[in-house]
Amino acid sequence: MRPVEPLPLNHSWPLFDLREHLSTAVLDPQAADNAEALAERGLGLWRCDLPDERLSWTAGVYDLFGLERGSPVARLHAASLYAPASREAMERLRTYAIGHKRGFTLDVDIDRADGGRCAMRLIAAPVLDAQGEVIALHGAKQLLPPDAQPSRKLDPTIFVML
Repeated sequence: MRPVEPLPLNHSWPLFDLREHLSTAVLDPQAADNAEALAERGLGLWRCDLPDERLSWTAGVYDLFGLERGSPVARLHAASLYAPASREAMERLRTYAIGHKRGFTLDVDIDRADGGRCAMRLIAAPVLDAQGEVIALHGAKQLLPPDAQPSRKLDPTIFVML
């Protein structure tokens, strides 16, 4: 796992900070709506619906995990591709995000399905229903260069959350 301090609250943030973590303004609208354009930038958007844990990914997420674009992916399989220390931290933060309605940012290592390895910045935020209950998580996954610094925030010059 990339972060030096794997304690959940060091990487957790309140939902009112969502715009700060998922920047609103930089790609032109055509690129923001184009999964291929995002993938070319090493970015992908994702959603995990609860409680069935159904995943929806754009092309860039499939590329990060070394999986065939558009293929069905079970959450358990996707989670198994996280390096063990990264998976443990991600699962703790995920549980905390759902239970406390908070977002999180975490840099992780992925053991890709195609045999490669990459570093990825995971940004997640809960989706709330009209009653304020968490019904899904969504966010972005960004390829990191090998020498990337630990998570601070996603570079706001890179993408727009759809």
